[in-house]
Amino acid sequence: MTALLRTVVLAVLIAAFVSPLTPSAAAAAACTVDPATPKRQLRAMWISSVANIDWPSRTGLSASAQQAEFRAWLDLAVSKRMNAVVVQVRPTADAFWPSPYEPWSQWLTGTQGGNPGYDPLAFMVKEAHARNLEFHAWFNPYRIANHDDPSRLVATHPARQHPDWRFPYGGKLYYNPGIPEVRDFIEDAIMDAVSRYDVDGVHLDDYFYPYPVSGQSIPDAATFDRYGGSFSNVGDWRRNNVNLLVRELDQRIHAAKPHVSFGISPFGIWRNAGTDPLGSRTSGLQSYDAIYADSRQWVKQGWVDYLAPQIYWHLGFSTAAYEVLTAWWSEQVRGTGVQLVIGQAAYRAGASGQEAAWQDPAELSDHLYDNRQHPEVSGDIYFSAKDVKADRIGAFTRVVNAHYTRPALLPARGSAAAPAAPAITSATRGSSGVQLSWTGSGTSYAVYRVDGTPSAADPCFFADARNLVKTTRQTTFTDTTATGSAYTYYVTALNRTHQESAPSAGRAVTSSPGGFSVVIDNADAGFAAGSAWGTSTYSGQLHGADYRFAAPVAASDPAWFRAAVPSAGSYRVEVWYPADPGYNSATPYIVAASGGNRTVTVDQRTGGGAWRDLGTFTLNAGTYNVVGVSRWTSTTGYVIADAVRITRV
Repeated sequence: MTALLRTVVLAVLIAAFVSPLTPSAAAAAACTVDPATPKRQLRAMWISSVANIDWPSRTGLSASAQQAEFRAWLDLAVSKRMNAVVVQVRPTADAFWPSPYEPWSQWLTGTQGGNPGYDPLAFMVKEAHARNLEFHAWFNPYRIANHDDPSRLVATHPARQHPDWRFPYGGKLYYNPGIPEVRDFIEDAIMDAVSRYDVDGVHLDDYFYPYPVSGQSIPDAATFDRYGGSFSNVGDWRRNNVNLLVRELDQRIHAAKPHVSFGISPFGIWRNAGTDPLGSRTSGLQSYDAIYADSRQWVKQGWVDYLAPQIYWHLGFSTAAYEVLTAWWSEQVRGTGVQLVIGQAAYRAGASGQEAAWQDPAELSDHLYDNRQHPEVSGDIYFSAKDVKADRIGAFTRVVNAHYTRPALLPARGSAAAPAAPAITSATRGSSGVQLSWTGSGTSYAVYRVDGTPSAADPCFFADARNLVKTTRQTTFTDTTATGSAYTYYVTALNRTHQESAPSAGRAVTSSPGGFSVVIDNADAGFAAGSAWGTSTYSGQLHGADYRFAAPVAASDPAWFRAAVPSAGSYRVEVWYPADPGYNSATPYIVAASGGNRTVTVDQRTGGGAWRDLGTFTLNAGTYNVVGVSRWTSTTGYVIADAVRITRV
């Protein structure tokens, strides 16, 4: 068994849900799970409002234009199979909702205090939930303005009404974290949004005390004299001020709404091992010392539900290597119950002026391959939305193709009881696909589709996301990807913190009348390959009894799958192969389409053990070699030929 496959004992599955359809004798069974299709994973992007980085794209847009832009960001997230967004709603001591504490944000209308004509936070939460995206409200706690002129703040701004609460530093204005009244005020402003809106999470970024500016000192000596108490040095006192904010927010958020997640995205380095033996093997800026953020303490004390360190460096970077920090943070959260997600630098991929590593389309995707070595890593957040959309050098497309081929449930939080199993009330095949309806008591639902009509629900159907086709907050769904084949559908219910019910009873949908679908396995008579193609049973992800493999060469030498195509028309072509890190990253599949062969390359290092859609092609009628697997590729690793499915659409 390769490192790509993990064996999950059925007892683990039973802990997630127990199906009354599964015989107890199956308790000794095991399921092979593909890390390329994880069942649970946070996938999100930051949507920045400060300086109009992402949204709104500029100030002064009409309410309808702002709303259209935001819907487009959410639709982008859905298209990339994300399941959450992290949206900046308090960027500079201002608000994206009618706050009784702070003025309307200048980034909406261009004028601080200017009413945008609607409630953006209410709108954003509603639209996100309509797409079954979690909405994490992102607050910057201490930053007042990206300038240091208090007279430019609206007259009613608390920072003008309480000049003793603020200080200038590095050309910007900040609230003084050492003043207890300031801490209470910031918490109250955040809790106003938590109490009034149906947010799923509260998110703080990496800005605590300001980042150091050469030649300047933070002007808080008088505050330290007044409030420093027993602290022997200003550094420990400053860290304690930040710790108090974190600890108290954690308590207040969960007292008000236990289901709301509290997360922080700190700078990627806590301390270097050269300074502190508990630190990481890095040599960069230390957030513990520079901005007084004791992020390791927050984890060890359980003051956060998740941490998303910004590991914005490439693999092998000498100062702060991605793989070094991911391993270090994994060690810190292990056994704490705090979830670890990684802040990813999408803004660097393919960007002008970035190091050579970031000009490699595989760099960002390779970060997620590294994550798979650490079971503590439960997802990723990308900075920022505009860079996900830009998809420079195809870097994010590569992430999606290698890691996000299926939807994913969000990681479960807490220990709430799972909902009762839902019941499918109808499943009918129509012209647009298979239409499902069900009843249940979940906040959201997961829809699974299994080929054929099994007599009972095998827990392995639900062990990862290979059979997961949809998550939704509705109780209806049309599966537009369903071909003419026979399928069985199952639905599970999830509560607000993502505990999953047992699956519903399966509902079978038979093949469409006159529909055509054929599977050709490498062991079938329709398969042919030359003597250079070996036979293997090495991977547990195989289709049938075995599969074929061959080394790449500068010649085609394809293995062919022959089929009898009943009539000319459009056909979906899918392939099945076992995946392994040592297999080929650009295996050429040849489709003998009408008008000439078409070649589609597939990364066989990932996404195996399931049907992979090559696309829909126009095929001629007749019996001929329809799909080939070529050996002609410049990339290393075996090319694999296992099975092909051809379906009339």
